[in-house]
Amino acid sequence: MRSNSDNQLPDPAIAGKSPHKLRRTGEGKPGRRWRWVLATIAGAFLLLTVAAAALLKFGSLPHAAFPQSTQILDERGQVLSSLSGGVNRRTVALKDISPWLVKATLAVEDRRFYEHAGVDFRGLARAAWIDIRHGSREQGASTLTQQLARNLYLSHERTWTRKAKEAWYAAMLEQKYAKDEILEMYLNQIYYGHGVYGAEAAAQLYFGKSAKSLTLGESALLAGIPKGPRYYSPHLHPDQAKTRQRTVLQAMAETGEIGRTAARQAGRDPLALRPLPEDQGQTAPYFADYVRKVAIEQLGIDERLLSEGGLRITTTLDARMQREAEAAIAGELPESSGMQAALVAIDPKTGYIKAMVGGRHYRKNPYNRVFATTRQPGSSFKAIVYAAALDKRAVTAATRFRSEPTVFYYDDYRKVYRPSNYNDRYFGGEIGLRQAIRSSDNIYAVHTITEIGPDEVVGMARRLGITAKLSSVPSLALGTFPVSPYEMAAAYAVFANGGTRTAPTAILRIADRDGRTLYSAHPRTEQVLSPALAYVVTDLLRSVFDSGGTAHRVAHLLKRPVAGKSGTTSSDAWFVGYTPELATSVWVGYDRGRAISSYEAHRAAPIFAAFTEAALAANAPQDFAMPDGVVRASIDPATGLLAAPGCPGRVQETFLAGTEPTDTCALHGSGGGNTPGGGGNTPGSDGKRPSLWTRMRRWWRG
Repeated sequence: MRSNSDNQLPDPAIAGKSPHKLRRTGEGKPGRRWRWVLATIAGAFLLLTVAAAALLKFGSLPHAAFPQSTQILDERGQVLSSLSGGVNRRTVALKDISPWLVKATLAVEDRRFYEHAGVDFRGLARAAWIDIRHGSREQGASTLTQQLARNLYLSHERTWTRKAKEAWYAAMLEQKYAKDEILEMYLNQIYYGHGVYGAEAAAQLYFGKSAKSLTLGESALLAGIPKGPRYYSPHLHPDQAKTRQRTVLQAMAETGEIGRTAARQAGRDPLALRPLPEDQGQTAPYFADYVRKVAIEQLGIDERLLSEGGLRITTTLDARMQREAEAAIAGELPESSGMQAALVAIDPKTGYIKAMVGGRHYRKNPYNRVFATTRQPGSSFKAIVYAAALDKRAVTAATRFRSEPTVFYYDDYRKVYRPSNYNDRYFGGEIGLRQAIRSSDNIYAVHTITEIGPDEVVGMARRLGITAKLSSVPSLALGTFPVSPYEMAAAYAVFANGGTRTAPTAILRIADRDGRTLYSAHPRTEQVLSPALAYVVTDLLRSVFDSGGTAHRVAHLLKRPVAGKSGTTSSDAWFVGYTPELATSVWVGYDRGRAISSYEAHRAAPIFAAFTEAALAANAPQDFAMPDGVVRASIDPATGLLAAPGCPGRVQETFLAGTEPTDTCALHGSGGGNTPGGGGNTPGSDGKRPSLWTRMRRWWRG
């Protein structure tokens, strides 16, 4: 879409030729000059005649529907990217366009804009006379209103019928709209090259600022581009763009808008031109793709309307957090490693997605790994296993199991499962739940799932929002079934939010080009866990940062209370964790499932730590509030019973009220008769019949 098909560049066949060369070729002979002016004058009268006849034939103005790009905004209204089919356009009010750009455009395109009624007959005569003098057709005669009419309603074919329609529609526009309204429409739809339409989009593309903030020099440069968007592109032809800018400044001086000294100075001043974006101007491109998918598939927005309707989509993304997420991955994952990464961060209280990185290089591979359903979460899934067991009162922080190679029978003893610990490291004795979480002991996790049955774990996963396919087998305890980073972050957000699940949300509001609201988010919330259970799980998950924990290497990077769990498989490294304000899932690995080394298995936690601390740098450290229904007790770690006065190494443990031990350790002092591994309210001591899984396990152990 060019602004003025009658005001194009000189014909390459004669451009730059001297007068004597033109005369030699016969192209500039006086006779031909007069024939051209007579043809121009005759054409003008013919245009008047046809335009008058068009009053009856063409009727009122047709519907104008030109494409306008949809903008995706972050939570603060900052533009993240534009969705379009090759169109980048943004409509703004005339008052939000620099007066310099308005004056520059009028000076170079239509000096008598406020005097004519749509067609400038004086301009037609002047253009014809100048063409006679120069022996060429350099002067166009279309007004801004005619250009607008052509771009809104017509093609760019060079016919008298089109010119007649253009004149008629221009007159109709002048009757229907005020001059400033026409000028506003023109400046919002004119083509400025590189896929951008309108002053606002052009200002953002070339200078990274709003149209309202353009300087005199910047305005003159932009005003000169529509005559030949490619030829005068400052990126493609900087010298020609600069020459054109000076022409515009000279025109402004001739009309008295600026002095000649100001024109010369503005022409000399360097311009801070913004490089063309490599990713079409997108920030958070993986997130932008997800927003588009949600708008179409979940909210029912028509795909064409989304691409060309000029919608404004306000999202939940925090642009600053997004930058920190990308920086954390770039800083902790060497480019030379060839590894991929995914990160998604959610505000637990609102469900708002604050940051999303779907991979290392969007342009090379736009596949969003945040939603990958082929990656096993490994031990990061254990938090869900222990939440289910704690909820059923099947285990507590005092429950102890032996950490040693163990054979588990299931499916009525027809199948055997032999889990092992990472690098075959076992404690060779009984350990408690906190120690099992801290060291990610697999044997303890499988013991736990056999206590309650895998169906209970599947049920807990569903309550937390996980929809991935899960099978009720003992290996489920070790995260052997793929779950996406997105669903893992959402599940952990429930623990961070006191047991309340808020549906993850990406889009806050969608407005049409006129500002009317088409959609407004109302995230669903549901209390799926008791606040007490969520707190106990959180308190246990904080142990991974303690000495000897799987995340102790990054503990020094974190300056606030944090809970989480690492996860490692043969080809995946995970860390899923949270603070009260932010739940984050990080995955690291290779796209084709290539095995990772022991060193690479530890790369997810540093990304999590670097991002979390940077994302929350402006927030004071916030602790997890302990709700009602939680008690603390001093426990003897050797027995799992209440610590006696003589018990060495006593520890404070957290329990759901009513599940704490009631007997005191007899090993180091007087107490009840419970043997090690039990407590007054540990599994099987409440008078209820143990589950089939428990009876089978106890039978096998003798």
